Amino acid sequence: MSTTLTNQKQLFGHPIGLYVLFFTEMWERFSYYGMRAILTLYLVSEATGANPGLGWTTGEALSLYGTYTMMVYVMSIPGGIIADKWLGQRKSVLVGSLLLVAGHGILAVQQMSAFYSGLVLIVLGVGMLKPNISTMVGGLYKQGDIRRDKGFTIFYIGINLGAFLSSIIVGYIGEVHGWHYGFGLAGIGMALGLLVYMYGQKHIAHVGNYLGSSVDASEREAAARPLNKIEKDRVAVLLVSFLLVVVFWGAFEQAGGLMNIYTMEKTNRFIGDFQVPASVFQSINAFFIIFFGTSVALFWANRKLKGKLSTGLFKMIVGLIIMGAGFFFMTGATAQFEATGSSAMYWLVFAYLLHTIGELCLSPVALSYITKLAPVKYASIMMGVYFAVTGFGSKLAGLLGEWSESLGEYIIFTGIAVFCVAFGLLMLLFRKKLEVLTHGAEDNEGTSNEEAEGFEIADKNINN
Repeated sequence: MSTTLTNQKQLFGHPIGLYVLFFTEMWERFSYYGMRAILTLYLVSEATGANPGLGWTTGEALSLYGTYTMMVYVMSIPGGIIADKWLGQRKSVLVGSLLLVAGHGILAVQQMSAFYSGLVLIVLGVGMLKPNISTMVGGLYKQGDIRRDKGFTIFYIGINLGAFLSSIIVGYIGEVHGWHYGFGLAGIGMALGLLVYMYGQKHIAHVGNYLGSSVDASEREAAARPLNKIEKDRVAVLLVSFLLVVVFWGAFEQAGGLMNIYTMEKTNRFIGDFQVPASVFQSINAFFIIFFGTSVALFWANRKLKGKLSTGLFKMIVGLIIMGAGFFFMTGATAQFEATGSSAMYWLVFAYLLHTIGELCLSPVALSYITKLAPVKYASIMMGVYFAVTGFGSKLAGLLGEWSESLGEYIIFTGIAVFCVAFGLLMLLFRKKLEVLTHGAEDNEGTSNEEAEGFEIADKNINN
């Protein structure tokens, strides 16, 4: 395998396969986040008028939103199992793409049966695609390659480029011209992602294959033996780190739920005589990720090269604390609303800014962390567990949003901020003990002059 990885064709210092997966995921996220941007707004909009919604209450809408986003990611567990046991990651991504094209297309039909059927197919499709395409990114790099975290950040920028475009385009079309037009446009985006993936197969043919049919004897042997002590310890660290993930996404996913509805109902969105559609605010997070993504990755990589603390677990903890602090701006927004009857847009912008920096410290790092610590034979399953945990966080977000009907947004937003910061500080106390159990999984990163030079060249090319 190492020979295959070494001989990969490079573009901007990274394997060409990274960019195939980048654009595939970009269009997949275009479809997913486009639908996400308008889902709760469609549910709570009045059932009459020029662009009728379903007329649900906020609680009902957030309950469905939480359940849907939870199941999208929980299905990553069976998606990972299917990949590891039968299909391999590369074929599983193809199956997931086909399901997503069908699901988003069906949502364009204006019938309740089509609405629920489309959601089910999207849940199944994301479950097959999401954990496996992320695992394939890790497979493009050798163990200890310092470019791995940067590669995941580039991949993550692809995710958010799709999210940024869809929040504006799909959000505007859905909110202004018709919800189902927006759903249909999201389906077109997924179809483009499928075409990119199929066209780029020659660049990813060496990753994501089913281990049972691998020509590499060492990989077949690794897939048959039980876990050793080091592997068990590393899995334990991953499971503990997933607590950070649950808390993070339980807070962060307020963006598509409570914060989305709050934006529509209680935020002054006028710029002169023009009222900015509420769904467009979903693009702010993605815009900041595109703008700050490589800078944050470079900051951590430079710390690593200088021998300063920059372990995956430390980055994730810092990310949670920064993101949590962003909710203090939402506290300010709700205080202003209670005093004046509306809140300014800048509260949302500042909140999303800190949410974004926190996300860049945690989410792409968590994906990379899994590929470093997870045993080879459980790579997709552990990635599936990560996304399932993300789903549980999304359900928690929905529950918190529902509680806002009785507790109020001020208490919910402030409570989220205080808890996230406090939990992050608590995890810092246990960080060193947990990192001992990784048995040096990250110790060799950046020790090679060749790898360090390759990273610097890649970074210059990406940023230029």
